[in-house]
Amino acid sequence: MGFEPIFCFCGIEFMDVQALIEPTLAGMGYELVALERVGRGLLRLFIDKPGGIQIDDCVRVSNQLTRLFVVENVDYDRLEVSSPGLDRPLVKEADFVRFAGEQAQVKLRLPMDGRRKYVGQLLGVQDGAVQLRTEQGEVAIPMAEIESARLVPQF
Repeated sequence: MGFEPIFCFCGIEFMDVQALIEPTLAGMGYELVALERVGRGLLRLFIDKPGGIQIDDCVRVSNQLTRLFVVENVDYDRLEVSSPGLDRPLVKEADFVRFAGEQAQVKLRLPMDGRRKYVGQLLGVQDGAVQLRTEQGEVAIPMAEIESARLVPQF
C-alpha cells in the first residue's frame, strides 16, 4: 500500500497527462499553452496555433482528447478547451522569444529592486533571463523568478 500523488487522474499523474496531451496536440498542429486542474474533475487547457484559435479548433481538440482519455483511462468530469486570449500567458522560454516586441506584464515570486510587477516591451531572452524594456529602463528578469507573465493587449 502506498500513497497516490497529489495530482492524480485515476493512477495517471498530472504531469503524465500533460506529456500525453502535448504530442497529440502537436500532431494536430496545435501548441499547448497551459494546462490546469481546477476543482474536482475539471481539466482546463489553453491551445494556440499560428493564425489564432477558432471555436472549431476547440471542438476538434476536445473531441480528440475525449477519445484519448478514454483509451488512456484518464478520469475527469469536465474538459474545457479554449484559446489563450489576447492576454496570452507566457509560460515557456520560447514564448518570451516568440513574442519579442510585444508588451507584457511580468509578476515575480519575490520583489526585485523593490518591485514585484513589471510592464514593458519584451526584448527576448538572454542567459536565462527575460529582457524587458520598461519606462524606467531595461531590466533582466531571471526565468526562475517569474511567477506569471502575460501579454498586454494593445488596442
